[in-house]
Amino acid sequence: MPENKKSMTVHRFLILLLAYLLFCVAGGVVVSGFLLPGVYGANAAAKRMLPSLTVENVDFNVNDLPQQSRLYASDGHTVLATFYAQNRVVVPLKDVSDPMQKAVVAREDRRFFEHAGVDTQGVLRAFIQTYVKQGDTQGGSSLTQQYVKNVLMNQAEENNDPIAEYHAREETIARKMREMLIAVQMEKRYTKAEILQGYLNIAQFGTNTYGVETAARRYFNKSAKDLDPGEAATIAAVTKNPSKFDPTVDPKASQEQRDIVLDLMAQENYITPAQRDKAKAKPLEAMLHVQDVNAGCQTAGDAAFFCDYVSKQILNSKEFGKTQEDRNKLLKEGGLDIYTTMDVNANNAAMNAARATIPVEDRSGFEVAIAAIKPGTGEVLGFGLNRVYDATENSGGGTRTAINYAVDQVDGGGWGFQVGSTWKPINMVAWMKAGKSINQALRTSTSYPKSSFNCTGSDGQQYAFGTDSWHVENSGGGTTSPESPLQGLIRSHNTTQASMAQQIGLCSIADTAQEMGYHNSAKDQMDVHSTNSFQPTMTIGSSSASPLTMANMYATIAAKGVECSPIAIKKVVNKGGKQIQVPSANCHQAIDPNIAETTAYALNQGVVQPGGEASMTQLDGGRKTFAKTGTNEDTYMLTGGFVPQVASYVAVGNAEGSVSFNGMTINGITRGAWYGMYIATPAWKMFMNNYLNAAGIPADNGYGNPDPKYTGGAQPQAQNSQPLPGQQQPRRR
Repeated sequence: MPENKKSMTVHRFLILLLAYLLFCVAGGVVVSGFLLPGVYGANAAAKRMLPSLTVENVDFNVNDLPQQSRLYASDGHTVLATFYAQNRVVVPLKDVSDPMQKAVVAREDRRFFEHAGVDTQGVLRAFIQTYVKQGDTQGGSSLTQQYVKNVLMNQAEENNDPIAEYHAREETIARKMREMLIAVQMEKRYTKAEILQGYLNIAQFGTNTYGVETAARRYFNKSAKDLDPGEAATIAAVTKNPSKFDPTVDPKASQEQRDIVLDLMAQENYITPAQRDKAKAKPLEAMLHVQDVNAGCQTAGDAAFFCDYVSKQILNSKEFGKTQEDRNKLLKEGGLDIYTTMDVNANNAAMNAARATIPVEDRSGFEVAIAAIKPGTGEVLGFGLNRVYDATENSGGGTRTAINYAVDQVDGGGWGFQVGSTWKPINMVAWMKAGKSINQALRTSTSYPKSSFNCTGSDGQQYAFGTDSWHVENSGGGTTSPESPLQGLIRSHNTTQASMAQQIGLCSIADTAQEMGYHNSAKDQMDVHSTNSFQPTMTIGSSSASPLTMANMYATIAAKGVECSPIAIKKVVNKGGKQIQVPSANCHQAIDPNIAETTAYALNQGVVQPGGEASMTQLDGGRKTFAKTGTNEDTYMLTGGFVPQVASYVAVGNAEGSVSFNGMTINGITRGAWYGMYIATPAWKMFMNNYLNAAGIPADNGYGNPDPKYTGGAQPQAQNSQPLPGQQQPRRR
C-alpha cells in the first residue's frame, strides 16, 4: 500500500526531529547538553553523505548569474536588441530601494536579520503544520535557504545536469537538509547584505523575469532603486508563485498578494500604517507601466536584419568561444554590452529606400537588398530589405523572413545575386595591375576560344576551361572593335572585358577580385576559383555575391586600395567590465593606391557622366560620384558605388531563383524590359542622398585622380560591328 506523502511513521518522525535539532544548534538555538553529541554526529554524517554540497563547492558570486546581453548602435546608447536565456540585469544592493529590500524580507523571512541561516521557529512551525497536524505543506525555508535553492538550480542548469536540477527542486527531506547545511555555512562566510543582494538578483519575479532590476523595468518602467512601497510589495509578492502572481497574468490575484505584503511590511514597522493604506488604495492596474520583454532580433524593428547579422558574427567567430554552443551561451547569458558598427541614419535610409523602391507587399515579389560599408574600416553601416524580419517558425517566407539577402549564406543570407556589369571595375583593376593602360586599343570579337583563358593561379594551380568557344556580345548586339578598356567600362561592353581577360589571363582577374574582398555568397563555393563560378563568363558578372561583399569591393576602391574584412562589432564588454577580443577587419593595402584612384576616375569621369551607362547615379548637389550599374540578363538589377565616406550596393531580383523582369509591373510601373538604371539605380541614389544628408557628411571632391602611367595611349576610333545572326547572348550592362 503506497505511503501517504504526509503520513507519520516513527522512522520519519525521528529523521525530521533529528534534522530540526541539528539545525537548531547550527542556527544558534541552545538545546539540552545531552543532545549535542548526537546532533554534531548527525551534522558530520550529513557532510559525509553530501561531500560536494558545501558552500565551498557552490558558486554564490552574483556576477556569475546568467544575464541579458545588450546590442547597441554605433552611437553607443541606442539599444537595438537584448539576448537572454534568463532576462536578468544584476545590480548591487545600493541600487535597490529600501522599500524593495524590506518588502522581500517581510514576505519571505521576517527574522532574516536575526537568524544564522535557518529560521528554527519557521522550521518547527512548518514541521508541526505539515507532519503533525497534517495540514497544508509548509516550507519554513529562510531567505538564505531560498537563495541556496535558486543557486543550486541555476548551477545545475548552467552545467546542463538534469539530475542535479531534479535534486535541487525535489520535495524531500534530503533537499531541505542540504539547503539548511549550506545556508548555515553561507551565513558564516557572507554578510546579510550580500545574501540579500544575491537573492534579489537571482529570484524569479514573473514569467521570464529574473532579478529585481528586470522586474522593476518590466512592470513599472523604472529602476529598482526608484521603487516605492506599493511597487516593491507587488514585485515581492510574485516569488511565491511566479506564473500565477505575475501582475500581467492575473492582476486581481497580484493585487491581493501585494496587499498581503503591505500588511506584513507595516507589521514589521518597515512602513507606517498611513503608507500602507495609501499604497493599498491605489488599484494595481493604475500602477503598472508594463514593458515588452521579448528577446532577440525579433524585437529590433528596422534594425532586425542588422541584429541578425551581428548574432551570426558572434556564433561564427572563435573570439567568442570554442564552439557555437559556447558562443550562444555567452550571447544569451554573458551579460555582454555589444557595441556595433550600425549607423542608425544609414540603416534607416537603407530600409526606407528598399521599401520605397518595391513595397513589402508588391505583387512582383522581387527582393531589394542594400548594404552599406565605411571604406577603410570594414565597418558595416546598415542594411535595407523590403521584407519584415520574422524568425518565428510561422514566418513561412514570402514578405516575412529571417533571411538577410544582403549578406553571405554563412551569415544568414542566401545564395547571392549574379552581379552583372557591376563586376567590370574588377577587370579594370586587374588590367592595370598587369601594367597596362586603360586607353590601350583592343581588338574585340564575339567569339573566343575557351582555351585562350587557361591560366595558372596565384596558388600555382592550373585552370583549363575547355576546347570549345565562348560566344559573347554586347547588350545591343555584336561588338565594338577596336575599343579601349576605359570605353568598354563607360559603355559597359562585354566583348571588351573578354578581350582584356584573354590578354592578362582569367586567373589574374580572379586573384584581383579576391584581393579586393570578393568571394561568392554560397557557403560551399565561397572561393572565387570554385568550379561553378570560375569561368570566362565571370568577367561579365556571372558569379553570385552578396550585396555586402560587392559593397566591400567598391569600398576597397574608395579607400585607395585598402581592403578590410566587413565587421559589425566595434567593442564587447562582459559583465565583469572587461573587454572581449572581437573579430578584426584586418585592413591592409590590397591594391596600388594609384590603380584605385585611376579606377575611381574611370567611374566618375566616364561611367556616371552623360553618355555613360550609369549617368543616372549622379548624386545631388554636384557631389563627386563613383558608380556602376548592372543587369544580369533580365533577372537581376544592380548598382554599386561610393563616395569616399561610404560605399554601398543594391541588388534587385528574386533571391530564391531566376525570375524575369520582362513585362512585370513593379510599384505601379510596367515595362517590357527592365534595366538596373530603372530600379536599382534610383534605390542606390535614394539611399546615398538621404544618408549623406541625414549624417551631415560633406562633399569630398578631391578623390579620383588618374595616374598617367595607366592612362597613356591614344583612344582608337571605334568601329561598330553588326550583331551576329541568331545568337541569344546574356545581356549584362
